Amino acid sequence: MYIGIMPLPAALAHRIQTRAAPCRPLLPEGTQHGLALGRVHEACGPARHRFALWLAAQTKGPVLWITLDWSSEALNPCGIMPFIDPARLILVHAKRADDVLWSMEEVLRAGTVPLAIADLPGLPGLTPVRRMHLAAENGGKGKGDAPLGLLLTPGMGGAQGVESRWHLVADHKGSPGRWRLTRLRARTAPEQTWEVTRTPGQPLPRISGSIKAA
Repeated sequence: MYIGIMPLPAALAHRIQTRAAPCRPLLPEGTQHGLALGRVHEACGPARHRFALWLAAQTKGPVLWITLDWSSEALNPCGIMPFIDPARLILVHAKRADDVLWSMEEVLRAGTVPLAIADLPGLPGLTPVRRMHLAAENGGKGKGDAPLGLLLTPGMGGAQGVESRWHLVADHKGSPGRWRLTRLRARTAPEQTWEVTRTPGQPLPRISGSIKAA
């Protein structure tokens, strides 16, 4: 017996292919540099912690920040204040990297915070990343916007299975308010690099121009 499959109408197929997932903008200019909600993303580079704070500034409510209790790096409340109220941060200190990943998965599944950040000493495996994606998707069901997960990884990153990978590095050139932001990988967008600048008295910087597009 032959069962024919009717093709979708062209207009409907086009809407399905181009429908964009809800995004959280990294900076106030819009969603061309946004991160899809209900997914897990990666930020790397020397200024990755600043990237996380820029993203946190676009959210409301508590932000969970998970790190290792033996890490030599610690957040400075005075340095955080230009971006968000330090009281919004819930700090979780785990004993092992696996505990960081487990905590990240659980908080995404709960869907009680808009943003969960995991500061990792190395790259996670593919299976934990997939589990976090599923947790973030389920965490948004019936609770409004889905949560967003952000993995902070050293060097140039390279976590498998992430929705997008971003690299941020200072590019001050004599002025203490310039960065280079690169989207290294994304499922639905090409590689892209932007120049980011902050003027004195401005709490958050702005995208001042595109440097290159792949």
